[in-house]
Order: sequence, then structure tokens, then C-alpha cells
Amino acid sequence: MRLTVLGKSPSWQDAGGACSGYLLRDGDTTVLIDCGNGVFSKLREVTDYIDVDAVVVSHLHADHFLDLVPFSYALTYAPRQQPVAVPPWPGTESPARPRLIAPPGATEKFRMIARLWGPENLIVDAFEVEEYDEDAQPRVGPLSFRFCSVPHFIQTFAIGARSDNSDRTLVYGADCQPAPELVEFARGAELLLIEATLPRPERDGVRGHLTPGEAGAHARDAEVSRAVLTHISDELDWTWARQQAADAFGGPVEVARQFATYEL
Repeated sequence: MRLTVLGKSPSWQDAGGACSGYLLRDGDTTVLIDCGNGVFSKLREVTDYIDVDAVVVSHLHADHFLDLVPFSYALTYAPRQQPVAVPPWPGTESPARPRLIAPPGATEKFRMIARLWGPENLIVDAFEVEEYDEDAQPRVGPLSFRFCSVPHFIQTFAIGARSDNSDRTLVYGADCQPAPELVEFARGAELLLIEATLPRPERDGVRGHLTPGEAGAHARDAEVSRAVLTHISDELDWTWARQQAADAFGGPVEVARQFATYEL
């Protein structure tokens, strides 16, 4: 498996960056994990969007799915997707329609978002939408996925991925407050991609995110091989964040960078 970071920003984009989006490839199989603001343009820099077999969404916050809108417009209106020839494209009777594997309630949420300005079926017609629950284990080519509910402001799922071609596991923690369930879900993973949004815990109210130190502690307790911090702003000193996480983890930690690639 090869993981490429397309976007690692929190809910506000880095300068020139994108929100959450990670491209997972195994041979000829291509899966996009989350598709936040700015991700579609970054996707186009590294692969052809019609080659994406599936998009897997962790939760229904805009910074994790909003670029499904431009993705849907491309799948619907791009010259190559039309049934008749549109130079230089010959026309096709079988336009690309990737799977969209999304949390419960996603179909109605996608319709609600699209109807704010146009046809409500924009997203659900462009993709083959399938809603998952925590027990689902969808497969895309040689890749198998599993899910774990983690505490956030809305229903959110950490995502685990494994290939038939490897015994190594990738875990993406999505967004969450400190969560022992994430530790158990990620136990022994080769790579834990974990959010480190906050320089310190939230000031008040319900928690929804981790600090770099908390992220490192989760990676340590899960006994993972590698930890990568993500969902982290370019306004936060990355050397400080990395050190905070590394001190808690007890080993080297990386901070996600746009287009960084990890082999598993």
C-alpha cells in the first residue's frame, strides 16, 4: 500500500493547501480517504480522477467531504464523461462512477448540501453511494476497510485499511477527543495517521480534538510502528508539535506534508 497526503489542514486550509484528503493505492486500485476543501485539485496533480475506484469518508464535517462537490461536477460534466464525442474525447457509454462509502445519513446530507444551489442529486448521481455502519468491512480490490466510532462533535469513524498483499495495517484516526477506543482500534498498526489540531485542549465545552502530546500518547499506548500527525495548521510550529508528540510517543514522529508518501 502507498499512502499520499493530498491535504492535511484542519478546518481552515493552509496557504496553498487543502483540508483532509489521503490517497491510498495498491497496484491498480485507488481509494481516496476523505475529500475536504481543496483536495480535488490536489488529487488531479497526482492521478486521474476517473481512476479513483472509491472514496471513503470518515465523517460529515465539511472539511472532510466538501470537495465531493467539484469531484461530482467533473464526473457529471467533464467532456470525457459524455456519451457523445466532445473533442478530443471520443465519448463513452460507461462514464466513471466511483463508489462513495460514507457514514450513516450521508445520502440525505449530500442531497441537502447540493440542493442549496442546484439539483439535489448532484453527488448521489455522480457516485455510487453506500452507507456503512461500525460493523461494515467493505472491500475495494485487494483493500479491506474497517471502522471504529470515535468521540467527536458528530458521529465519526476512525478507518483501518489492510491489503491482501501485506500484513501491515494503516489506521486513520479521523477527528476525535482523547479516545481509548482509538488506541484499541489502532493497536499494533504499522502507521497511525492521527490528528493533532490543538496546541492545548479546548477552552470549554465538549472536547473534539487532540493536542500533539495527546496524539503521541495515543500512538504509544497503541504500540504502533509509525505515527504521523495530521489535521494540523501551518500556523502551528511543526517542530514544537513534532517534539511534543515524540516525547509522548517515545520515538520519532512525523508531521504530514502535502504530497508526502508512505509505503506500507
